[in-house]
Amino acid sequence: MASVTSLTASVHQRLADALSAALPEAGSADPLLRRSDRADFQANGILALAKKAKANPRDLATQVVERITTGDVIKDVEVSGPGFLNVTITDKAITENLAARYADGERLGVPFAEHPGTTVIDYAQPNVAKEMHVGHLRSAVIGDAVVQILEFTGESVIRRHHIGDWGTQFGMLIQYLIEHPHELDHKKSGEVSGEEAMSNLNRLYKAARAVFDSDEDFKTRARRRVVDLQAGEPETVALWQVFVDESKIYFNSVFDKLDMEINDADVVGESGYNDMLDETCRLLEESGVAVRSDGALCVFFDDVKGPDGNPVPLIVKKSDGGYGYAATDLSAIRDRVFNLKASTLLYVVDARQSLHFKMVFETARRAGWLSDDVKAHQLAFGTVLGKDGKPFKTREGETVRLVDLLDEAIERASAVVREKAQDLSEEEIAERGGQVGIGAVKYADLSTSANRDYKFDLDQMVSLNGDTSVYLQYAYARIQSILRKAGEVRPAPHPELELAAAERALGLHLDRFAETVAEVAQEYAPHKLAAYLYQLASHYTTFYSECPVLKADTPAQVENRLFLCDLTARTLHQGMALLGIRTPERL
Repeated sequence: MASVTSLTASVHQRLADALSAALPEAGSADPLLRRSDRADFQANGILALAKKAKANPRDLATQVVERITTGDVIKDVEVSGPGFLNVTITDKAITENLAARYADGERLGVPFAEHPGTTVIDYAQPNVAKEMHVGHLRSAVIGDAVVQILEFTGESVIRRHHIGDWGTQFGMLIQYLIEHPHELDHKKSGEVSGEEAMSNLNRLYKAARAVFDSDEDFKTRARRRVVDLQAGEPETVALWQVFVDESKIYFNSVFDKLDMEINDADVVGESGYNDMLDETCRLLEESGVAVRSDGALCVFFDDVKGPDGNPVPLIVKKSDGGYGYAATDLSAIRDRVFNLKASTLLYVVDARQSLHFKMVFETARRAGWLSDDVKAHQLAFGTVLGKDGKPFKTREGETVRLVDLLDEAIERASAVVREKAQDLSEEEIAERGGQVGIGAVKYADLSTSANRDYKFDLDQMVSLNGDTSVYLQYAYARIQSILRKAGEVRPAPHPELELAAAERALGLHLDRFAETVAEVAQEYAPHKLAAYLYQLASHYTTFYSECPVLKADTPAQVENRLFLCDLTARTLHQGMALLGIRTPERL
């Protein structure tokens, strides 16, 4: 378990040493190193330093070059333009670096974060007794990927699924169930499918709504039932629990289909904070953070005003004594900071909620619950659009059921797998179809920067060409096929060999995996990992077409190229796993 020093870091260190030797007054100056298409790396930091030292940049660049030791890592440095340095590194350094990554098992030389903390991440938050629709997809997919990525870097991650399990609608549902006691009974004992659980809930919801809208007496009974629920009356709470349990059967079936693990202990809905609401309001009022306004308990902000120019407050408690979402969200912050000991609170929530969370976080800061040591961040995401670029709806204008969408993706993917399959059984085609279809949906979501909207286009998603997970999965499967064909010949690094241009390009990109993971974790930006993996598969495709692997010139070259193939496959596999996507061994 050793983290591997990246080639970028090695070159950076050597240039920084040469810089401070040539210009001691610059201290530990940054050579501003980046990848370049003119050489392996380019350093641009000399221009600014020369300007500061009132020196000629080309002269300074030449002095720096004289102080760089070439040989083991750096092969050649040349001064170009006004004072850039173009750096080429040795083939041996590339192969040795990759060999160290290869020897590091699954971690591939990726270091753990230096100062890991505890992140509580709030994602995948469906509503009880309601169908999950396409809007629930992004929070689940982005949240799950961020969990995998943070855990891989050594962060302690606590998951929270803040399901919508409380509110006045339960009065109507519970009252209807009392008056029609067999509505949620299961047809047969034993396992109930998520589909059956949801259709029972849907039927009951529609029936209860119809009575509620047409029968004043029922409406009165339903409203009284809300009061009973809030007071914790045992029969009412027991029936409320029936709705929650039935909904969880359904949620779990959807998360299973998404190939995501959701643990019951991590499902803490709105109701989980009921006992804290009163105290949250008291603490805010006593500290003066919240004030009474027209009977409601409110928090005001200088920079949040309505269209009329008047301030729009965050309402913590309504004038009728009821609690708003804000009271629940603020209580959850207290729980996560003081009980779960979080150093970071991360909310994977629709961008349309941004103002609400901005106000909630600011309130928590004023109350002293958030501080410089405990940060809250909303990972805001955009909307899923249809092919027409408008919010995704069915032909009837309804929101799209998530299950239907996933089933269609699996169906399309299974057709692609079947067409390409040479020696797969029906069972294998069905299994791969699920992995390719769900992978396609996740990748389309994750390869777009979270805060942007994206078009849900299944034709594009399951395409074998272009920036899709299918392209990456086929690249992985192709490598596995080559490794199987190699038979007795094992992959092995040979640092003494010269590398072809395509081998170098692939090797330098493989070296960047660790840097990419660190950046993705720090910025909560899975789309940068998706972009890295797509470029990796593209580099591999070029390598594969230009460099014969099993028919290479010498036995050593065969082993070295198999080694490059295997390390590429491992990196694809690990990178895709961090995005929550499977890489089948055969396709």
